[in-house]
Amino acid sequence: MADEKLAENTESESAGTPGEAGSSPSRRSLLGWGGAGLALGAVAAGGAAVALRGDKDDAPMMSAAAAGAAVPFHGAHQAGVATAVQDRLHFAAFDVKTKDREELIRLLKDWTRAAERMTAGQPVGEGAFGGLPEAPPDDTGEALDLKPSRLTLTVGFGPSLFAKGRFGLEAERPEALVDLETFPGDNLDPARSGGDLCVQACADDPQVAVHAIRQLARIGFGKVAIRWSQLGFGKTSSTTPDAQTPRNMMGFKDGTRNISGTDTAALDKHVWVSAKDGADWMTGGSYLVARRIRMHIETWDRAPLQEQEDIFGRDKGEGAPVGKAKEHDEPFLKAMLPTAHVRLAHPDSNNGATILRRGYSFTDGTDGLGRLDAGLFFLAYQRDVRKGFIPVQRSLAKKDALNEYIQHVGSAIFAVPPGVRDKDDWWGRTLFA
Repeated sequence: MADEKLAENTESESAGTPGEAGSSPSRRSLLGWGGAGLALGAVAAGGAAVALRGDKDDAPMMSAAAAGAAVPFHGAHQAGVATAVQDRLHFAAFDVKTKDREELIRLLKDWTRAAERMTAGQPVGEGAFGGLPEAPPDDTGEALDLKPSRLTLTVGFGPSLFAKGRFGLEAERPEALVDLETFPGDNLDPARSGGDLCVQACADDPQVAVHAIRQLARIGFGKVAIRWSQLGFGKTSSTTPDAQTPRNMMGFKDGTRNISGTDTAALDKHVWVSAKDGADWMTGGSYLVARRIRMHIETWDRAPLQEQEDIFGRDKGEGAPVGKAKEHDEPFLKAMLPTAHVRLAHPDSNNGATILRRGYSFTDGTDGLGRLDAGLFFLAYQRDVRKGFIPVQRSLAKKDALNEYIQHVGSAIFAVPPGVRDKDDWWGRTLFA
């Protein structure tokens, strides 16, 4: 994967909790990010259109989304990895400010309890009103009356959390939690990279996702601070292979070979960490790579159609591989140009390297030259980045013709611990306990 590149490495999603058919989407689910005070303007409106598109193949998932269903929070694995990909994202990386290990543990416990409530559609703590008039309420209130909207919250720990002299975790750092190299063509912004902790909030209502990150940042005030964050709309990968394959902002179907969220064998082989992988506390977890990939939209839009299709190795209409009729036809890689994205990202070109993608499109206004700051916020989960993202990205970075039209500007890696099994469990217990 590289970002935009690992298109071929993944594409699937596990079905979310079914909702009641016939329910209509909430009014606020149509509003974009603005209702939470984080406006995405016209892009949010476009994202809302994507979120509500009615492809017949998406009917079961759309029914759950329209009903505002809740995704179970407790389980062996964290929700938000193999879960059916929702339509909106708010991702935040945090720096830990406290130097007190016990205070950090207390925060993780508080975050867990808050996440349990928010993913069930309930307010944090005692709620947004009815408490002491002299004290600020426990919840800010912008998600009151909104449904859970399949909200999932997924936490990860960055390499810097394991630094010597911080929290006594040096010996617990997994070998797979490597410091990502700078790949050819990278132009990484330190202000958009790294982080001690991350929280991935995905939901079908943007206000629900933004509210969740806002509450966790509020609970952590003085202990953690947001280092960087990213809003996303219009999922670019799917973990439900029977659903319509999403398109990225270049207009191409993306992630056709993504892992299905219901394919337990593939998940065990490529996504979930096993007991024999070392770092016992990570058993049942996964490793997340986040990459902010800017697309040179204006240049791409002037490229001839044939050149665009040659670059990807697929036709733009159906999404079929070169020389094939249907999108899901097995690609004949040698029929593609040696620099084609699909050919270079395919597992057969990378010794079987396979990842699970959960990427989103983004548009963050324009730069100083009036060009769209838009692209792909790439999220990839895998059992070991040394056998997943890294070899694929190395291949793409050196040869992919798509590199002329994209640039990686942000990068981070996190160890995502196993799930919270019950009400007495908490995020990170296996690491800290």
